Amino acid sequence: MNKYESIIIVNPNVDEAGLKEIEEKFTGLINENGKVESVENMGKKKLAYEIKKNKEATYMLFNFEAKPDSIAELERVYRITDEILKFIVVRKED
Repeated sequence: MNKYESIIIVNPNVDEAGLKEIEEKFTGLINENGKVESVENMGKKKLAYEIKKNKEATYMLFNFEAKPDSIAELERVYRITDEILKFIVVRKED
């Protein structure tokens, strides 16, 4: 298993309950084929440029271990989740 870091940028209109729901959804998805080490809600931040007419958004950071083939499924679910504006998954060096 490899170590990964993923940042998602969530629509600013999502409330605290919605953010908790997103966190639980992706924590559960990652735990199916790996292990979540930490999740950090970094709060609302101003965006460098507008994304879908939003000037700010909520950032969430996931640190986890997973099998390389499970990353494609994680990214697929990120893409079809309406609340997520942008995302990135990066493999950490050991």
